[in-house]
Amino acid sequence: MKIGQKVTIKPITPEELPLLWEMIYGEEEPEWKKWDAPYFPLKRIEKEEYIISLNILIEEGLNTRWSIWADGKLIGTVSYYWEHKPSLWLEAGIVIYDPAYWNGGYGTEAFKLWIDQLFATMAIHRIGCTTWSGNKRMIKVGEKLGMTMEARIRKARIYNGEFFDSIKMGILKEEWEEIHNMKKTL
Repeated sequence: MKIGQKVTIKPITPEELPLLWEMIYGEEEPEWKKWDAPYFPLKRIEKEEYIISLNILIEEGLNTRWSIWADGKLIGTVSYYWEHKPSLWLEAGIVIYDPAYWNGGYGTEAFKLWIDQLFATMAIHRIGCTTWSGNKRMIKVGEKLGMTMEARIRKARIYNGEFFDSIKMGILKEEWEEIHNMKKTL
């Protein structure tokens, strides 16, 4: 568990799974999906199947997704996946499902705590984040945390008939540690 001023992130528990399912699949066209890779359709999973499959992951100790809590409420998740594990190429992400917690610094703090957790507990040298040019908030989060825009793949995504760029951002462990230590001394 990691605790910040606004949010706490922690491994997902079985008790949180029904609420997470509701946040993800409870609405036909959830608002959060308009920002989180909306060019990929949301593939609905039945509640029971979702709970069973995530319980298996929890039992196996796969902590690739943690919950985000604020004001005593579950508001989102942070996650990671291996783009290429042999070269330690790890990608991280965040989704704040509850729009009431957008634009208030909750996502930035949660993603900072998550990156701290990943660098502290895994033998990795870099963390990447992939988004799209339509998600200005995610790009801003990456910039605030010191990530470098490493690639802009132009017009790689189509959403609502409009072309958008795919954005790849990343930060090296030594860059993260330098930024983190600088902010501690200020």
